[in-house]
Amino acid sequence: MQNEEGQNVDLYVPRKCSATNRLITSKDHASVQINIGHLDERGIYTGGFTTFALCGFVRAQGDADSALDRLWQKKKAEVRQ
Repeated sequence: MQNEEGQNVDLYVPRKCSATNRLITSKDHASVQINIGHLDERGIYTGGFTTFALCGFVRAQGDADSALDRLWQKKKAEVRQ
């Protein structure tokens, strides 16, 4: 919901799993959000990062590692890493 100024005023905005597009509910205590830092050509952190959210379902299946690797391989071309 937005106010007259266009600012988001919701108390809770649910996240979506980056791997499965499932909603991550407030009761999903196994979910994680991971920030991957961007590096320059010399391997020095540039201050930017990419955020991925993984739901508890993906982690319980044991697919979190492969899902994160697949997501980063897609995103790596966009950020030129």
